[in-house]
Amino acid sequence: MAKREDLTVKTDDQLQQQLGDLKREQFNLRFQAATGQLEKASRVREVRRTIARIKTLQHARSKTVAAQG
Repeated sequence: MAKREDLTVKTDDQLQQQLGDLKREQFNLRFQAATGQLEKASRVREVRRTIARIKTLQHARSKTVAAQG
């Protein structure tokens, strides 16, 4: 699971790339759950929360850029 500290050191491009990867994984996990092939149900929750962390960080960064400029 990605911690907040791990995410804050990443650049915006790295965060965007990781967000895309996690969304693809989330889709695959949902597909596995629907077909009954999901092995680790807890991974769904981890991915969902990491996506939320990244989006929160991106929003906070965009607010500070907008406030400065």
